[in-house]
Amino acid sequence: MTQMPREPEAFSEYVLRVIRKRVTDRQVELMGPMDLTIGGRHLDLGNLYRMVSCDRDNGVEIVEDFLDRLAEGDTIAKSPMPLSLAKTRIMPRIQPTSIFEHLDREQVAHLPYVNDTVIVYVIDMPRMTVSITVEQLMQWKISVDDLDRYARENLLRYTPDLKIQLVDSEDGGRAAIFSAHDGYDAARLLLESLHTRLAPELKGDFYVAAPARDMFVAMSCNPEAFVDRLKKKVDRDYRRLPYPITTDLFVVTRDGVAGTMAA
Repeated sequence: MTQMPREPEAFSEYVLRVIRKRVTDRQVELMGPMDLTIGGRHLDLGNLYRMVSCDRDNGVEIVEDFLDRLAEGDTIAKSPMPLSLAKTRIMPRIQPTSIFEHLDREQVAHLPYVNDTVIVYVIDMPRMTVSITVEQLMQWKISVDDLDRYARENLLRYTPDLKIQLVDSEDGGRAAIFSAHDGYDAARLLLESLHTRLAPELKGDFYVAAPARDMFVAMSCNPEAFVDRLKKKVDRDYRRLPYPITTDLFVVTRDGVAGTMAA
């Protein structure tokens, strides 16, 4: 069984060779550790590296599948959907503002959020998601606020019977976990009904940790030792998991979501 290289530089070189076999009409180069360009377009390999690190036995298959989806996404992006078809597929994602180190902020449809994050939007397809650009909004003749409304409505309908796993600690703390692993676990922080649904279980206002795209952990604000333990796990998950978002905790109140515990 072929094993993927463990060192980031060797991993990037491996992916470079694979892509060059697939892409013959554009220049493919490594610009730095985990930074690859295809025809001038930057591709951050950090998330792919983390995906492989979490499942090394299937590393080769993970890389091949990732590149297949990337190619399919490029094909779809060249033939944009009309709004009438895309509207029910628009979904939100929470991303760190650091994504703009590799993407042009002016081209990405987004809204600012808290904890140094932004809300971006994608078209959810059976095997992939396609990012929505400002140019796409202009073609659809809608605003980013319209886009946000469609996305939140679709998120609410996406898994209406989503199960909550409740975990009690010996010191009196309680956590509530969403774990659908559908790419939108962290995005459920955007649900307007979140406080109404979880406040009774968590005894009032609560914190939410979203260290990565597929992680959502709500927790009671007390006791302090309980929160500290979970915060340490959040820090580890942020460093380990693909698609990291933030180590900061979101504060969820009846009035909405604020950033950081100090808020």
